Amino acid sequence: MMSLITEKEIVSYIKDLVAIPSPSGYTEAAISYVAGFMEDKGVSYRITNKGALLASIKGQDDSKHRLLTAHVDTLGAMVKEIKGNGRLRLTMIGGFKWNSVEGEYCKIHSAGKEFTGTILINQTSVHVYKNAGEAKRDENTIEVRIDEPVKSKQETEALGISVGDFVSFEPRVEETESGFLKSRHLDDKASVGILLHLMDLIQKGSIQLRYTTHFLISNNEEIGYGGNSNIPDQTVEYLAVDMGAIGEGQATDEYSVSICAKDSSGPYNYKLRMHLVNLAKKNNVDYRVDIYPYYGSDASAAIRAGHDIVHGLVGPGIDASHAFERTHISSLRHTANLLSFYLESELA
Repeated sequence: MMSLITEKEIVSYIKDLVAIPSPSGYTEAAISYVAGFMEDKGVSYRITNKGALLASIKGQDDSKHRLLTAHVDTLGAMVKEIKGNGRLRLTMIGGFKWNSVEGEYCKIHSAGKEFTGTILINQTSVHVYKNAGEAKRDENTIEVRIDEPVKSKQETEALGISVGDFVSFEPRVEETESGFLKSRHLDDKASVGILLHLMDLIQKGSIQLRYTTHFLISNNEEIGYGGNSNIPDQTVEYLAVDMGAIGEGQATDEYSVSICAKDSSGPYNYKLRMHLVNLAKKNNVDYRVDIYPYYGSDASAAIRAGHDIVHGLVGPGIDASHAFERTHISSLRHTANLLSFYLESELA
C-alpha cells in the first residue's frame, strides 16, 4: 500500500490535544474533543462508565476483532494543602519527579474557574537561600505560587480554591523547522493524534480494515487501569499505542517506531511482536525493538485484568518521557505507517 500518511494532520491533532488540560481524573474535555472528531467523521462510538471513549469500525471479517488503544490522560497534580502563606502544596497524579516540573507554569482547576500559577521550590531565591540548589525537591518543598494577590490561607480559600482541585502543567508546544515536535504530554497524545488520523483514512477508504477494529481512547492509563475494561468479547489482538522511552542503553530513538518486547509487566506476545517486525521490514518502516524497565501500558493492564487476548505495544519514540518531551515527525510517520499496514494484515 502506498503511504497516505500526512504528518501535518497528525501534528494538528496533537497540538489541539496537548492544549486541553487532562490529568488523570480530569479528562472530560479531552474526551469531548475526541467525541467531536468521531461525530465529524461518522465513526460509531460510546463513552464508557469510566469516561473513556470506545469507537468501532466494521472490517472485512467481523468474526474476529482487533483493538487499538492510546490514552488521553496525562501527568498532573492535585491540591493537597493550602499553606498558611496562601500557596499550594501538591500531590502527584502519575509517576514523575518533582524536579521535572519545577519552574513550570500551571493551571488550578477550581469549580468551573481557572487560576494560573508557577510550580516552585519554597526556597527559590539564591539571594536569600544560600543552599537553594541543594535543597531536596519533594512534596514538602514544592509549592504553587498563585497569580493572585493572596498572602494567607483564608485569602486563597476566598478565591474558591480548595483541597482536591486538579492542577495541570502548561504544555508549551512548539514545532521546529527541523521537524521536531516538543511539548509536555506527548505521552500519549502523540499516539492519540496518530489514531485519529488513521481513523480518518479508514473512513475515506484509504485503509481497508481486515478485521472489525475498535479504538479505545483511555483516560486512566497514567494511574494504571485505563484500558483494562470495555474490551469486546470478539477481540483477539489488543495493541497499545504508546510512547517509546529513550535513554542510555535503549534502542529507541526519536526518528523511528518503537516495538516493545518487554516492560515491567513482562514480555509482550512474541508472535504479535514478530508480525509487527516483519511488516516493518517488508514495507521499509524504520523501527527499533526495545525493552522498557520501568513501564506499563494499557495492554499490560488488560492482561492483568484477566482478558484472554494477544497483546502488544508500539509507539513513537519520545525523548525525556514524563518531563519536557520531544519527538520527530519521522517517528510519527513511521508509527502511523506501521499501524496502517497492521490494520490491513492478517492476525499474527
